Amino acid sequence: MNRIKNLIDTLFVDEDLSDAGLLEIIEGIDADTASYLFERALEKKALHYKDTVFMRGLIEFTNYCKQNCNYCGIRGKNDKVDRYRLSKEMIMHCCEEGYELGYRTFVMQGGEDPFFTDEVLIDIITSIKDKFPDCAITLSVGERSRESYAALKAAGADRYLLRHETATKALYESLHPGMRFENRRECLYTLKELGYQVGAGFMVGLPNQTPSDLVADLRFIKTLMPEMVGIGPYIPHEDTPLKGATGGTVEETLIMVSLARLLLPQALLPSTTAMGTLDPKGREKALKAGANVVMPNLSPTDVREKYELYKDKICTGDEAAHCRSCIEGRIVSAGFRVDMGRGDHASISAIEEVQIKI
Repeated sequence: MNRIKNLIDTLFVDEDLSDAGLLEIIEGIDADTASYLFERALEKKALHYKDTVFMRGLIEFTNYCKQNCNYCGIRGKNDKVDRYRLSKEMIMHCCEEGYELGYRTFVMQGGEDPFFTDEVLIDIITSIKDKFPDCAITLSVGERSRESYAALKAAGADRYLLRHETATKALYESLHPGMRFENRRECLYTLKELGYQVGAGFMVGLPNQTPSDLVADLRFIKTLMPEMVGIGPYIPHEDTPLKGATGGTVEETLIMVSLARLLLPQALLPSTTAMGTLDPKGREKALKAGANVVMPNLSPTDVREKYELYKDKICTGDEAAHCRSCIEGRIVSAGFRVDMGRGDHASISAIEEVQIKI
């Protein structure tokens, strides 16, 4: 096992490793070396963010979606979903409540809903920015045109989350009927060119996913260099074509989170709700493996259960204030410090500090 630890040490120092080396870690890791990996990842995270964990306010504003991803509970063809859209007024209310609770980043997440045209989203974004100019807006609304991304950026959007899902073309196309593997990647590069802080990411434990596929995911994020990387376990949903499949595990996902941290030391890595769904301590474990972002839910309680990407999602009933205090308590008890600020990528924060000194 010294071989695996040596590879982890090399990755820690060089912040890169050959594909063969990454594969050797993934295939050869055991409980002892996994613990060592988590320690090194947390050490690397601390170099850039110390003991800080950033809190974002999540607003799941629509569960309509035109796409039919085979793993997703809100896929367009799932006629068992109780669909909803939040009005602009409801979204603004979520932001107002979130601002009072201390949030300075709002994450607007939804399916690819044709109702939310550029015009509609621009109106919402500008209204949020006008009322809360010190806040960041993160969008997660799927694949759009370059012109759309540019217009939303000009309106005030700061960040954009678009998981690449998997960096293996055949696997991607088997999971995303009617969608192009190349277009997904093009969208991510376009977002970077337009100046967004970009979030990519992937699922762990997808049907037919191999260790080599996971290496491809790690290589893709190292090449893309996104500011954010969302990594979570695949959790099957009974109302999808993949019902009955075996999902990913917390342990497998933690390994990927730590490897991502060592490859991208300054990345913002969420400790996802999916981790907490599989394990009551899943989010804390992710923080101890190098994650540094959590996203409590600001959505109205009467729609939270309806935004069901996977089964048995947690935090569907708590009101926003309780959701914040509960998660904040967990973060502190795990040995970390909560930061309610914008929580920009470390490179951007460094630039701002230099500008202030000048």
